[in-house]
Amino acid sequence: MRLKVASYNIRKAIGTDRRRNPERILQVLREIDADVVALQEADRRFGQRAAVLTPHLLEEHSDWRSVGLGMRATSMGWHGNALLVRKTATILDCQQLHLPALEPRGAVSVDVAVGGEAVRVIGMHLDLSGLWRRRQAAAILQHAAHRAPGPATVMMGDLNEWSRASGCLSDFARDFHFAETGPSFHARRPIARLDRIMVSRALRVTACGVHQSPAARVASDHLPIWAEIVAA
Repeated sequence: MRLKVASYNIRKAIGTDRRRNPERILQVLREIDADVVALQEADRRFGQRAAVLTPHLLEEHSDWRSVGLGMRATSMGWHGNALLVRKTATILDCQQLHLPALEPRGAVSVDVAVGGEAVRVIGMHLDLSGLWRRRQAAAILQHAAHRAPGPATVMMGDLNEWSRASGCLSDFARDFHFAETGPSFHARRPIARLDRIMVSRALRVTACGVHQSPAARVASDHLPIWAEIVAA
């Protein structure tokens, strides 16, 4: 198995210049060229919660398609979490995960075959509160354990965890390895590792990083992170 994954909080496509520009997000994703992408804040917050990256944009201007996770007709994700996979990939299964929270939070999961090899990818955007982050991490880990044995697993997203090794990070570290991608927030001057990629022990990270192109520094307040993964 050789797989490139990426995680990106796109902030509803509102850049550091305060302009909403979905095409700019797609430009950044094309630069990274990952096989599977976890997006956070992929839907607008109010009204119909419409997707920022519309099906037309994805179809005409990208190599990806959205995993069918939206609960509303015009939404792309579940509580803003969305997953993109290459159009050539085969989606085997997908689920929404309900997470404990004071405000609506969720995670999303897809089993996908890329190049004939199956992998499970879980995308998430955790709470601002450390207490609720740990409860949400426990729910995600319980989901992953309940579905095991299964495909090797990648978990990624905006964990909102400012500490280096405590809190929910210590919970995830019991069963998953972290890719050492580096600081991704704030895009103009990244100092915090809020965005994380984690892999199960059946996988190994061979390369990883933070994508810091000129377009990425403007497209959102987070920089995207990426990792290249092989079977351990």
